[in-house]
Amino acid sequence: MVHTRRSACASATLMTEPTPSRRDVLTGRALREQVIAAGEAVADALETAGPPSRGPILLLRTTAMAADFDVMLNPDGPADQVAAASDALDEVHRLEERLSSYREESDLMRLNRAAAEGPVTVDAELYGLLRRAAAIHDQTEGAFDPAGGALIRLWQNCRRENRIPTADEVSAALAVSGLRHVLWNDDERTVAFDRAGVEWHLGAIGKGFAVDRAVDLLRQRRVTSALVHGGKSSVFAWGRHAGHEGWPIGLQNPLLPDRRLVTLLLDDAALGTSGTAVQGFRHGGKRYGHILDLRCGWPAERMLSVSVVAPDAALADALSTAFFVLGVENALRCCDNFPEVGAILFPLPADGRTLEPVVHNIPPTRLFWTDSVRWRQGREAGRFA
Repeated sequence: MVHTRRSACASATLMTEPTPSRRDVLTGRALREQVIAAGEAVADALETAGPPSRGPILLLRTTAMAADFDVMLNPDGPADQVAAASDALDEVHRLEERLSSYREESDLMRLNRAAAEGPVTVDAELYGLLRRAAAIHDQTEGAFDPAGGALIRLWQNCRRENRIPTADEVSAALAVSGLRHVLWNDDERTVAFDRAGVEWHLGAIGKGFAVDRAVDLLRQRRVTSALVHGGKSSVFAWGRHAGHEGWPIGLQNPLLPDRRLVTLLLDDAALGTSGTAVQGFRHGGKRYGHILDLRCGWPAERMLSVSVVAPDAALADALSTAFFVLGVENALRCCDNFPEVGAILFPLPADGRTLEPVVHNIPPTRLFWTDSVRWRQGREAGRFA
């Protein structure tokens, strides 16, 4: 049982994996008493061979940005950590009201409506995020572009109509898509568009940004170990968990989504994952993914999945999208601009070949493959050793 909450008043769920019968809903003082009683048994269970597994956790969850946001805590953490986690999830809702492309009264949508008429003054928080997104765009050869709202909207409409857009429709959307149409004034902190129809869309960085803000709040409240999930695709973890030097994060096989392929031990770092296993649609016998290459207007087709390890979740989110668009070799070259970043790249397998992941800048001691997987090293391990 998971407690879903919208207000600051939240209960928590104590969870262990993988046996559902070991899950109990705990609140208040009873939590610490039962955790202490079970502690030694749990520690013994975690010493078994195989990939690191998750121990008992306190889980708080809310729904925002069309996704579940989770905060996972060690049950023996500070007494006020549940209240801190509840406040962190309230921060996610605050950001949704500002950054959503699907709420007409969000700050982002008001900017989209007004910026073609002239410069719009933007507050420091939003302006900083937009400027950072623009910097990542420049560092990824335009593979990450957060001003593609018109093109994204076109493909979403076509998906609902079970069709693909015409060449003329793609051309028209491309004409009003891209950061090349954004005009900046850093002194006045204003943003303008050079034509009508341009739209910011922060779906490839917004969840990560919200995760980062939740993490900042938890750390300010002296929570020394936690994991924050945003939509299952954006994660930040820090501190020890269940005797491990970090938190175990499972990555699914992109060809068999119901099977875990590898477990990554994550500590003081973020993980962002982009893939098309869930979203996308079929038309005329071909599958079209939801990750678009704004340089041509069509879905990217070079990759199955990309996971990026980075110092913060906003960067991990944006780069996982960019690397998905770039493909393996271009993504590895792009990594020269981000020496602090690691990645696991899953290219489309060639005819008659099996899945062959490419690992860049993540040491083997942090990866635990559950199957016999042939993988190659893209670059030597670095910061995350």
